[in-house]
Amino acid sequence: MRTRVQTVLLLFGVLAVAAFAVPLLLFTASDRTQQLVLARSSDLDRFASLMDRAAGNGDTSALAAEARRYTQLYGEPLVVTDTRGHPVVQTGGMRAADPAVARLIDAALRNQSTHPRAALRPWSRGHRMFATPAGTGTQVSGAVVLRADVDTAAGDIARRWAAVLAGTALVALACTVLARAATRWVVSPLRRLDRAVGELAAGLPPEHTVPGGPPGQRGSASVGGPPELRQLATGFNRMARTVTAALEQQRRLVADTSHQMRNPMAALRLRVDALQTHLRPTGERTYAGVNTELDRLETLLDDILALAAAEHRAGELTVTDDPGAHCDAAEVTLGRHRLWEPVARRAAVRLTADAAGPVPAACTDRELAQVTDILLDNAIKYAGDGAHVRLRCAAEGPYAVVTVTDDGPGLRAEEIDRATTRFWRSGRQAGTSGTGLGLAIAEQLLAGRGGRLELTPAHPHGLRTRAVVPGAPAGGRDAVTRRTAQRSALAGVLDAEPGYGGSSAAARSRSARSGVAAGPAPTKEEAR
Repeated sequence: MRTRVQTVLLLFGVLAVAAFAVPLLLFTASDRTQQLVLARSSDLDRFASLMDRAAGNGDTSALAAEARRYTQLYGEPLVVTDTRGHPVVQTGGMRAADPAVARLIDAALRNQSTHPRAALRPWSRGHRMFATPAGTGTQVSGAVVLRADVDTAAGDIARRWAAVLAGTALVALACTVLARAATRWVVSPLRRLDRAVGELAAGLPPEHTVPGGPPGQRGSASVGGPPELRQLATGFNRMARTVTAALEQQRRLVADTSHQMRNPMAALRLRVDALQTHLRPTGERTYAGVNTELDRLETLLDDILALAAAEHRAGELTVTDDPGAHCDAAEVTLGRHRLWEPVARRAAVRLTADAAGPVPAACTDRELAQVTDILLDNAIKYAGDGAHVRLRCAAEGPYAVVTVTDDGPGLRAEEIDRATTRFWRSGRQAGTSGTGLGLAIAEQLLAGRGGRLELTPAHPHGLRTRAVVPGAPAGGRDAVTRRTAQRSALAGVLDAEPGYGGSSAAARSRSARSGVAAGPAPTKEEAR
């Protein structure tokens, strides 16, 4: 809006200045041309009078002497003829026999005066021809032709135009400064309003007004602008604070509730585990069901916390860019394949990977790994025994794309539209463990980085899920390349270390119960 308002004001200023300057320039040229015509007409009248006097007394010496002095003084040639067109005086190299001069003499002898009509310009060069008859009334006694030089007059016009244009430039500069100041004054409340809208959309706390703060400072009450716009911005900030406070309370309630329930959940699990030694054989089934529900509740709490964190992070990234976030998507993809391959093998699923790196992506390793874990977890869990899951990473134009394709039963078209809905699960998967939050978390993580999650049917059957992330900028690409080379050099050492991946015994034990890999490898986020 600032650009548009400033453009309109500048356009109005330019038109106003042009409407004043152009007529002034034309008037200046016309005025100087008129001065030249009047001056040369006066000289012609003087020589016409001398010619009329010479025709009466037959003495042309005075006329000839005056014509020569005029040409020597001003450098402009003259031709004076009698009534028969015979030259009486010729100076400056101009001759009566010249075709152009002869035409002017014929017109003057017919009692017709000739003067230039077009106005001079700064670029005018050469000369202009003047002619007038000698005599009184209808009695013509001769003709006078003058060739006037216009260089001096054109130079005067150029100097006047330069002065006018310099003044016009100063006025235009002043209009530009005033337009910028007026635009800044008008738009400043709107910029605050736009910033408040972005913060409200991101769920961030709005700015607090500081009475008496320096003008232009964020949160200062003395920010300029029209009173109506200032009042609108102030009112919106009050509303934003109220809405943000409500959203923050809701977010804190979800996060605190999920966090606080961990302690009683852990205590409940310890008590349930302590009861195992006191169970009768008839209670084994009930005990197993309680453990299953406890696992499910723990997974639900973890997923709710992960979704709340993903939504909060996505909101922050909508108003605060993170240009330093970059990773090699191909490296992350191959790393997740190594960690998920044993899980897929235990689930009787064949997992293959195809990633030709480096593929720079504008996100962090952890974010892309979490999204990939969600997609692989869903594919392995729901594809079924004997299925083939393909993991692929490639650069597609300005994007880095991680694709997970399975040849399982897939989803119907109406189910694909609802797949990212929170807590939604297909009716055909009611017997499978999960919370229905995995794809919702992945979608929020990708949206925060300007990416998207795409779900399409695979042919002839199955589901194809694509995580599309913007590619990293040039600086990020160099960093990714260096980091990839460093990690490749250490790959043999890391692979040789036992327990690489960070899995603890407790995590592996819990993984064996739930059928999902432990540690930083796969997470338990499910969606379908």
